[in-house]
Amino acid sequence: MKKPAVFMDRDGTINEQMGYINHITRFILLPGSAEAIRLLNSHGFLTIVVSNQSGVARGYFPIDLVHEVHRRLQQFLQQEGAVLDAILFCPHYPNGKVPEYSKTCACRKPRTGMIEEACRQFSIDMANSFVVGDRCTDMELAARAGLKGILVRTGYGLGDLEYVMPNFPYRPFHVADDLLDAAQWLVRRDRPGGPGRKKNHPAPVIRSLLFP
Repeated sequence: MKKPAVFMDRDGTINEQMGYINHITRFILLPGSAEAIRLLNSHGFLTIVVSNQSGVARGYFPIDLVHEVHRRLQQFLQQEGAVLDAILFCPHYPNGKVPEYSKTCACRKPRTGMIEEACRQFSIDMANSFVVGDRCTDMELAARAGLKGILVRTGYGLGDLEYVMPNFPYRPFHVADDLLDAAQWLVRRDRPGGPGRKKNHPAPVIRSLLFP
């Protein structure tokens, strides 16, 4: 049975926007993020992170740090009874300094490679799925993938909403204050319900999405 998914940006949406999280101490969960993900879990949504991490290709931090951050994220969420079904990220950048990751790829947002990979991993009801993020490029990702976009005002969201969005071709379907506000709006809609997920249910985590 297909399930609706919420594809969530990471930095500025789930955790504080730091520019680049080049040390584990800079990873700080935004208030309400765990509650938001727990709410989506309980209403049968797949919860999937899709994040650009070009700092790897730029040489700002190693890919191992990205994995460490994601382990920390899962730990924080599990303490609050919330889980992510997958974490996908793109470490690439065309003009990077680390040859292994310096490439034009199919996964860097707003390209749709990460969503396509998620669809290979899960049975997703795309007609009832959403992208949630703090950047206009997240709204472009939603449009390219045939999904609806929700722009949050956290992170870069407020600035993008005020200064970029007026001249941007891709509009959000909805604007929310933060991830929790977005989740509450989603569950208020007439969406297919699910049995929810037990608190300690193990979630598969896709730690890296690399394209040739």
